[in-house]
Amino acid sequence: MKIWLKLLIGSLLGVLLGFLLPGEHELIQSGVLWLQELAIQIGRYAAVPMLFFALTIAIYELRQDNRLWGLVLKTLAFILAGTVFMVSLGILVIFIFSRTRIRISMAEQQELISLYLSDAVKDIFPSNMLSVLGQSGLYLLPVAVLAFFLGMGLSYDRNYTKPVISLVDSLSRIFYHIASFFSEILGLIIIILGAYWSFRFRDALRADFRDLLLLIGIFSMVLGFAILPAFLYLLRPKTNPWKILYGSLGAAITAFFSGDMNFTLPVLFRHTRENLGVRRRANTVIITLFTSFGRAGSAMIAAMAFIVIIKSYSSLGVEGRDIVIVALRAIGISFLLFRHPGDGAHTALAVLCTGFGGQGFGAGYLILRPMAFYLIAIGTFLDVIFTALGTYAIARMSGFQEDQEVRHYI
Repeated sequence: MKIWLKLLIGSLLGVLLGFLLPGEHELIQSGVLWLQELAIQIGRYAAVPMLFFALTIAIYELRQDNRLWGLVLKTLAFILAGTVFMVSLGILVIFIFSRTRIRISMAEQQELISLYLSDAVKDIFPSNMLSVLGQSGLYLLPVAVLAFFLGMGLSYDRNYTKPVISLVDSLSRIFYHIASFFSEILGLIIIILGAYWSFRFRDALRADFRDLLLLIGIFSMVLGFAILPAFLYLLRPKTNPWKILYGSLGAAITAFFSGDMNFTLPVLFRHTRENLGVRRRANTVIITLFTSFGRAGSAMIAAMAFIVIIKSYSSLGVEGRDIVIVALRAIGISFLLFRHPGDGAHTALAVLCTGFGGQGFGAGYLILRPMAFYLIAIGTFLDVIFTALGTYAIARMSGFQEDQEVRHYI
């Protein structure tokens, strides 16, 4: 059975189970929460060693071919262009089609949510560089930076580094296959995530969010399954965008129900490599850059939600100057979510609100707290679609992609 089909069946079973279970029972709630946390940890289990060794050997090989910096710059340019497009389109859609006003309730205490950039930068360069391999696996950018320096160091002198190169290459393949095993059993694990997602969705439906849920959901499906793939028609030689989208379905389903980029990472690596035919050296570098700095989907969803908050707070409407400021801030935030793999859209929304604190919107994100999980799910789904399609496009333009037959898709 194809992995995407396992994941789809498992997620649907989980959603059905979540609607059937009595969500008001405290014991059931705590049990499902514990199982959800366990499921997320299992999904992340192989991410750190897989990323570290794969990125190390990829950096080394690309540097040997003198193609590293060209690929990096092309990827960053693609991320910037895609982020500007998605954020601008999302704001335009919510501004034109949304008539929703959320009832304002400030009963909940405001919590401090920040990007913690100073700590994030310090954590990239700890006193002991090897300590990043022993961290929790939540923050992967320090691991990627260590892999970069090690990959660059392997080019020092082949007489000394050849045994290490062979070892790193072997470990990369071993941990890739370990991660592949976990991607095969995610069809069972995602049942838990589907049930937990269903619990929270029931709570959101009880609140007055139906119109906003529907608008964001429909637009995101159109964007992820139609608008973004259509850009692949611009590639030469011509390709079939829907074939590429089909090859990314497993990662998209995993992203939606987990809401976690690190959980989705092993599935994403495998699908882009085995379905989309992206060679290992390019696949690893491009995906690492996208998952660290290419959170366009989360930023877009945060910007859309913030426009709704402004409309709910003010009867004066939204001025053009405010729209431009929101768009620019959302684009900037999208590059700074590397420390938030599991709550990207919610964190981006909170940072947007606190940035407008002087205008009375500082705690605005609290009115959307019941649907925060939904914003995170949709944002991560779009992040992964953007990553998969972007990885394919950049690899194809750079000569790092080979076409695969659909019947061989995993």
